[in-house]
Amino acid sequence: MNNKVKFEHYANLLRQWSKRMNLVAPSTLNDIETRHIADSAQLADVLPQNVNIIDMGSGAGFPGVVLAILGWNVTCVESIGKKVSFLNTVKEELKLNNLTVYHGRLEDFIRHLPAKTSDFVFTARAFASLVKIMDYVATTKHRLFLLKGREIAGEIDIAKTKYKFDYQLIPSKTGDGFIIIVDPKN
Repeated sequence: MNNKVKFEHYANLLRQWSKRMNLVAPSTLNDIETRHIADSAQLADVLPQNVNIIDMGSGAGFPGVVLAILGWNVTCVESIGKKVSFLNTVKEELKLNNLTVYHGRLEDFIRHLPAKTSDFVFTARAFASLVKIMDYVATTKHRLFLLKGREIAGEIDIAKTKYKFDYQLIPSKTGDGFIIIVDPKN
């Protein structure tokens, strides 16, 4: 199954499952390819090739599943059982052997990360404010690649009152938001 077919199947699964549960806003179901898939795929332009990805609060799999389809090794962290079932179905039906689905809270997942793990980055889309995300991952000192909305400047100001970090903002190709790459300072 090539990537185009995988993305089509993924979109179809999302539409089917969304009839039973709230995976994405119903108003976006007619534009999954641009609104969700292309939006998530733009991270491929800025992510290092040789890293493992930990996708925080994966929900319907954005951006984690998209990045797995594109070839990265991804762990989707999701605490809601129904969403975990959806992610596992996507993994199985698309034969994504490079996708791991972790059912649990992000703070528990991070607490059990090996101390010497250095080959991973965090991603998220529509998960939490920047400062909240940094609260979760502060102990790891790993880079963040986040899809954020147009209010990111305010989130950066708040996070800067609590954390030291460098960042790069890249305008979204699919909307009025941004990709923010965060490099925590030790």
